[in-house]
Amino acid sequence: MTKLKIDIVSDVVCPWCTIGYKRIEKAIEELGIQDQVEIEWQPFELNPQMPAEGQNINEHLNEKYGSTDAQQNESKQNMIAVGKELDFTFDYFDEMRMVNTFDAHILIEYARDFGKQTELKMRLTTAFFSERKDVSKRDILKQALLDVGLDTEEGMAKLDDKEARAEVTKHQEYWKSLGINSVPTFVFDRKSAATGAQPVETFKKILGDLIAKQN
Repeated sequence: MTKLKIDIVSDVVCPWCTIGYKRIEKAIEELGIQDQVEIEWQPFELNPQMPAEGQNINEHLNEKYGSTDAQQNESKQNMIAVGKELDFTFDYFDEMRMVNTFDAHILIEYARDFGKQTELKMRLTTAFFSERKDVSKRDILKQALLDVGLDTEEGMAKLDDKEARAEVTKHQEYWKSLGINSVPTFVFDRKSAATGAQPVETFKKILGDLIAKQN
């Protein structure tokens, strides 16, 4: 049986990417098609220029989107509520920093060969949003590899591997060349796509139609 391939273009520190994934996961479960789909994660950096020390999240959102503190607060409360519905904890705090995610993407790429991409991606996302951890730091990345049962020595070596770094850049450029400039974007069999954290029902409709067509 040919599986429906779902490429999810996303970033580790993108709250809507987490929500979007949790919703499509729910849609897949409710349709009972777990064995008919295959998910692959694709890299996208929301802030490729982010320096190593990161930036305070409020400052960052203000600079990037021009949002006021009140707007940010409202948006965070909304995120927390939506997360709760999907059993995911968004723990925003005053000293929270937006960080560089390039190394995280290298490890997610590495995890593909072991069928552990989703596990590692969600481990890193949880570390960032729920556990107040800086996912640009090597000790945090190493722990994430350990948590999902991947070889830490081999995985961490990838971070200094020129080829591994070039590979992530190449993948990012490929998806951008297709016109993907906002995340999450869900690409189905590389033929059609849905952008944003669609409601569970919308995902069910999309997936149901695609699976029916395939069969």
